[in-house]
Amino acid sequence: MTHEIAVIPGDGIGKEVTPAAVDVLEATPIDFDFVEGEAGDEVLAETGTALPEHTQEIAADADATLFGAAGETAADVILPLRSIVGSFANVRPARSYPGLDAVKPETDLVFIRENTEGVYSGLESEITEGVRTLTRVVTEDASEEIAEYGFKYARRNGYDDVTIAHKANVMRETDGLFLETAERVADERDAEYETALMDALAMHLVMHPEDYGVVICPNLAGDMLSDLAAGLVGGLGLLPSANVGPENALFEPVHGSAPDIAGEGIANPSAMILSAAMLLDHLGYPDEATAVRDAVESVLESGPRTPDVGGDATTEEVTDAVIDQI
Repeated sequence: MTHEIAVIPGDGIGKEVTPAAVDVLEATPIDFDFVEGEAGDEVLAETGTALPEHTQEIAADADATLFGAAGETAADVILPLRSIVGSFANVRPARSYPGLDAVKPETDLVFIRENTEGVYSGLESEITEGVRTLTRVVTEDASEEIAEYGFKYARRNGYDDVTIAHKANVMRETDGLFLETAERVADERDAEYETALMDALAMHLVMHPEDYGVVICPNLAGDMLSDLAAGLVGGLGLLPSANVGPENALFEPVHGSAPDIAGEGIANPSAMILSAAMLLDHLGYPDEATAVRDAVESVLESGPRTPDVGGDATTEEVTDAVIDQI
């Protein structure tokens, strides 16, 4: 069986790390057909749109999408792409790796972030001069869907600790609904869990990340808390992510386009390759996904490494080392 994968490198180091992930996927025994599309700042300057119709079509038709990074047009690219693949869950693992400096080496977290609503619904308006509003949308259906996914993910991946993050003490209607719905899902599944106010959770994650496993979050909280966790394990350059829909999905590193090092050939491909491992899991190849993750971990531990993690290797040299391990 051949899987069609949309490949959208985007801007900056996206053009360097995305081909690395493609090379790694080609090193597995799985058959892929890669179809490339353009998006981002350069495409906007050339064509007048940051996300051309052709790119939207290949993402919609593919079995999954690999996306690199976008610059100033990030919101105009990634938000529509997430919608195109029907993503309701943003999955962001944050774990430390042997051999790398980490603030909290014991960290092994996965944030399951609601991906469709909250303050990212785009409902902003200007009431009058100097007064603007943002409408926060939370629905029972979306809250139930993300809670179901979160508890299933925890069970499937062997996480015993599940935390529901919220701020229902202040946002009583919106986060109140999110919390009530997630708790109902847990009770129906007879699943153990705890709840935590998202601001207090931020503090506890910094102090004792080992006390947490899977964290089910509203949209904005998941965005903020997962970036905080990145600081515990060595930075955004090590974090992959998945935007999961009922059938389709999009995979991207959490880092941005890093224009300061773009074109130098020294970008760390680890997060992009780990995102490709998540793609393999999504397509039903857990053994191959584990092989890719193990290879990345081995290279991070023993080298070669790119400058951001204490080495002097190029993107290509690190990619070749990962492929050799596979």
